[in-house]
Order: sequence, then structure tokens, then C-alpha cells
Amino acid sequence: MVQKYQSPVRVYKHPFELIMAAYERRFPTCPLIPMFVASDTVNEFKSEDGAIHVIERRCKLDIDAPRLLKKIAGVDYVYFVQKNSLNRQDRTLHIEAYNETFSNRVIINEHCCYTVHPDNEDWTCFEQSASLDIKSFFGFESTVEKIAMKQYTSNIKKGKEIIEYYLKQMEEDGITFVPRWTPPVMYKLENSTSRIARPVSPAINIPDTATKEGLNNKEVLNTSSSPSEPTAGTPDDKLDADYIKRYLGDLTPLQESCLIRLRQWLQETHKGKIPKDEHILRFLRARDFNIDKAREILCQSLTWRKQHQVDYILDTWNPPQVLQDYYAGGWHHHDKDGRPLYVLRLGQMDTKGLVRALGEEALLRYVLSINEEGLRRCEENTKVFGRPISSWTCLVDLEGLNMRHLWRPGVKALLRIIEVVEANYPETLGRLLILRAPRVFPVLWTLVSPFIDDNTRKKFLIYAGNDYQGPGGLLDYIDKEIIPDFLSGECMCDVPEGGLVPKSLYRTAEELENEDLKLWTETIYQSASVFKGAPHEIFIQIVDASSVITWDFDVCKGDIVFNIYHSKRVPQPPKKDSLGTHSITSPGGNNVQLIDKVWQLGRDYSMVESPLICKEGESVQGSHVTRWPGFYILQWKFHSMPACATTNLPRVDDVLASLQVSSHKCKVMYYTEVIGSEDFRGSMTSLESSHSGFSQLSAATTSSSQSHSSSMISRWRFC
Repeated sequence: MVQKYQSPVRVYKHPFELIMAAYERRFPTCPLIPMFVASDTVNEFKSEDGAIHVIERRCKLDIDAPRLLKKIAGVDYVYFVQKNSLNRQDRTLHIEAYNETFSNRVIINEHCCYTVHPDNEDWTCFEQSASLDIKSFFGFESTVEKIAMKQYTSNIKKGKEIIEYYLKQMEEDGITFVPRWTPPVMYKLENSTSRIARPVSPAINIPDTATKEGLNNKEVLNTSSSPSEPTAGTPDDKLDADYIKRYLGDLTPLQESCLIRLRQWLQETHKGKIPKDEHILRFLRARDFNIDKAREILCQSLTWRKQHQVDYILDTWNPPQVLQDYYAGGWHHHDKDGRPLYVLRLGQMDTKGLVRALGEEALLRYVLSINEEGLRRCEENTKVFGRPISSWTCLVDLEGLNMRHLWRPGVKALLRIIEVVEANYPETLGRLLILRAPRVFPVLWTLVSPFIDDNTRKKFLIYAGNDYQGPGGLLDYIDKEIIPDFLSGECMCDVPEGGLVPKSLYRTAEELENEDLKLWTETIYQSASVFKGAPHEIFIQIVDASSVITWDFDVCKGDIVFNIYHSKRVPQPPKKDSLGTHSITSPGGNNVQLIDKVWQLGRDYSMVESPLICKEGESVQGSHVTRWPGFYILQWKFHSMPACATTNLPRVDDVLASLQVSSHKCKVMYYTEVIGSEDFRGSMTSLESSHSGFSQLSAATTSSSQSHSSSMISRWRFC
């Protein structure tokens, strides 16, 4: 497996020229890097005007590896080739390095870049990326990978320290300023005479000897970053190391790399519309920084948020009065670490009465609103306390807990809430303090603990009786001044006292079922299944030409082809026959076909947009300006992988891809809207009016559109 690393942008608050002078002091060897034994210059090139300097070195490294492994490998040192391309005019240094030793067994590539800070020309930015691919190594592949990663991360940590060491050394030598490069006088005169506007350096001819030695024109002069090279971007699209430490916390180099790589993936696939960094980090922590696993659960959660409009729950949903009166929980200051503190008097809460009066879904929605408020409070406390706060503390008082709380429907509702919260709010619970646990508590714990993640379970502290008042108790985590009064503290707590819900507020099972259905079907999105040979189709009747059909859909599973057709004939509604010829109902959504099999394309209906292939995980938004009245059919069709062009046999990749789509089934979640042309202001208008944004967890929103003159389409990968 290829291991990859991507650093954040590290900022030196010193001019580029001073940093370069410090960097050059690292050679031929560096005492701060014991493994860096020596380096020899292999090739070197300098342009006539002094702007370009390319130097290639062969570096000798003493890897800290077991003696036995070195003996088996037959080497005491390993050699790397490092090529530095300095452009003093553009003020950039690009570094490329690769391993020479065991290059047929191990492939190591590194790219580094020093550039001027985009917002301050007196500061310097640094980035680096690397990849490690161990093909084979005498059966010690895993050991070598661990050694390589350990050595590399150790050197990463020292990187900024080394530059600052040499900056201090230069200051002691009286060097605090290095002038910027300027063209020699002879070049200035030539430029003023010929009035050439372009820089001198790119026009220089490289000697044949340099070309033969591997330093051709393209390599020497191509100081702008290629797609594989890191660049120092603006703070809007790249993470600064100081920002990470201030707002996200102390991360190891590999953890920083995981965050940046997942963030980059989201930027590339979602066109800049990504969740906030602290939210991405929570999902990475929940999966021990396994990028693939974190990406999977993050995308599932974002789809869930969008479908149920969780982003708007605090602004659009008002809790019923019953909850406000009888739900014994609320926010109460913060703990000693600055985390928001939520107090829940579970023992005083009538869980059976709340479930009977409100239903399971209303309780779930209320808990979701509590979690959303918790996210907001974490952001606020991060600003107030000047350090990253990404989780909250929950204090649960169990005094009064009895067998009534173990009522089966109530426990079922609790388990459902735990399941949803665990899936969508990972790593938001910093600590759970359970106080005054009665004898019945072990029964409740036995029921709920299997549904709680192991990492979350480690954050539980349970106190029986008045143990919370002794050493290692509540005072270790909460200041004395804010301990609630019902726990013998001095602070008045505004949390409702709970109590029994009057039976007059109870509702029938039918009423609760209807209410639960209403709560979770208030989404504007519909779900549909798409099968091989059975597309899903909807039709929209247009009376006035030049109306605008807008759509917003997510491909949750499989790959599909999206088509738009026009017909003057009325599509026949699906027949509800026993065989389900035209309509299929599945747990994942409905499947409806409207285009009759006897219809002919070009005679009975026509295609008004080119087919759009949409991959699994993509989110597509767009619009079509209608030209004629009639019936427009939107179709989502199963996408079959094409066979290889030179043979009738499918490719291996195609077969593997097709196996990923279980039973040739795809799933889409969609929303459509028709608006008048006079109200249409672009393809995002319908999205704004329907509140179908990706997530309020997004830090920025950008859109792109591309289609024919009559339509605009923008797409983001989603799952």
C-alpha cells in the first residue's frame, strides 16, 4: 500500500532571501539531523543573470534500522538524489528528492516548495509532500515501512526548528538581511533598449553539457508548480500550521497529513464546498485517522444532514412546549477545560411520559438540536479561551432513576438516539460524568453499552452515591463556583426539574405515528432506486415556454446516467399490476418508468440535453430553460461500464467496478422545482429557495456551471 504525506503550509515570518541563506547552511551536512551524514554535488547550473540556480546533490543517510536488517539488505547507508531549483526572480525554491538505493524495491518521492506568502511578501511559506511505495524487501516490507515512516516524521518535526536554528546562527554572525535579486546592469540596459517586458531568465539557452547531465531547459526553467508539486496557496484553500495549532490542536505530522489530504479530496470533488476543518477532524479521530474509513462515514453523515435538513434545525424547528417543560436538561457554563457543559437530570425525567406525549422522532429531533447547539458553543469557546475546543462535557444526574425508566419503548428510543448521535456527531463528547448512579443503573448500562463506541466509552466516569464529592470527583473537572445547586453547589441551575408528564398530554399510537412520519418526511428530497433495465423517471408538465426546470440530486449508490426528454404525449402513470411492470417499491425508494416501450426516440419524444454520466458520490445541481410547452421527463438510468474498445471482453477494472454495485442497483435522492424565467437568476436560484445547501458545516461555497446555451449544470461529489 502506498503511504502518502502532505504537510500544512508552514509560515516563516522572514523574507524569502533570508530563509534561502539559512537553508543553504544545511549542506553538506547538518548536525541537527544525525542521519544526514554527507552530501556531494552531482550537477549544478547557474543562469548568466544569476536568477536561476539548479543544483543536484547525492545525499548519504545513516538510517536508524536494526543491524540485522542492514546486514540482510547488504548496506550500511542509503543514498538519495535531491534536486533544488531556485528562481531568485520569482522567489521560489522547488525541491525534488528520490531514493537511489533499492530503487527497484522501494519507491520514495518527495516534493518541497518555498514560496513568498501570498498576503505578505516579507514572509515565506513552505510545503512538502511525499509518497512511499514498498514493492518488496526480503520479506520485511512491514518493518521497513514502519522504520521509514518513523524516520520521516521525526525529520518533519525538526524541519522548522532547523531553519530557525540557522537563522539564529546568522543573526549571531551579524546577518539579518539579504537583498533581493535584481537584474545585472547590462541586462537592465538591454531591457530598456529593446523594451522587452518579459523576464530575462527564461530566454537563456542552457549549455548542452547541462542537458546531457539531466538538466534540460524544461527542468531548469520550469519553476512553476506542476500538478504533482505543492504550492503555497492562500489561507482560504490551504491550512496553515499555526492555524491548525490554534484552532484544531496539536496534531502529529501524519495526523496533519490525513486532515489535509481528506480536505483536499473534498475540495476537489465538492468544488470547494466542504465541511469545517474541525468537523472533518472529528470523523478522522473517530476512525483513528484512517482516511478511507473516515471519508465513508463523513459522506454518509453529510448525506443524512442534507436529506433531513439538520443544518437548519436550530433556525426552523421550535421544540414543543412539553419538551421545554419536562425535558430535564440544559446548557450550564463550562468545565475546567473550557468545554461547554450540558446537564441532564435523567433520574428526574419522565421518559415514558415524554415518549407517550411526543413520540420517538420528536425526542430524537430535540437531541439533534442539542448537539447542533453544542457545535456552536464549541466554536464560541474556542474564540473565548484562545485554544481549540471541539467537544463538550455532559453531566448526568441519575438520582431518582428506577424501573420506570427501563420501560421498553423508552429504552428503544434511547438506543435509537445513541445510534444516530454516534454516527453523525463522533468525537463531540469530551467527557461524561454520571453521578449518583443507583442500583438499577447496571441494568440500564448493560442495555445501552453495546451501542456505544469504545472510544466514547473510555470517556465515561461513573460515581455511585456521594462519591462525586470526594477526591477524584466533580471538583477535578468543574469549578466549585458553577457546581449546580441540586448537587450541593453554589450555582443556580436553570435546567427544568422534569417531573411526571400529565397523562392528559398523552397521544394515541396513531397520532404519534402520523406525527413521527410528518417530522421525517418534511424533507424536500425524494429517494428512488434505479435498476439495470429499469430507470427511474418523473415528468413535469410545462404550460409556458421559457420556464426553468431545476434539479438537485445525489447519487448515493452506483453510477447513473441523467437524461432529460420532451414529449407532447402525456406519459402514462405507472400501472399498479401484480408484476410491478412499471413500478417497483423497495426499501431504498420507489422506481417508476413513464416512457412506454413502444415509444420511439425522435418520434414520440426527443432528448433536450446531452446525457450526463454521474458517478457514485456525486451531487449534481442544474437547470434547463424549456423551449416548448408539453411534458418533460427527467430520467435516472443505470450506467453500464463500457467494454474495452479493442475487444469484446470487459476490462478487469470494469468487472471490479460492476461488482461494487450490488444486484445492479443504484440509489438517488432528488429534488426538482419549476420557476418562471423572470424569477430565474442562475442555476443556484432553486437551491437557495429550497434551502438545499450542502451543509452549514461548510466553510465556503463555490459553484461551477457548464452545459448548453439552454441549461447550466454544476456537480460536486458527495458521498
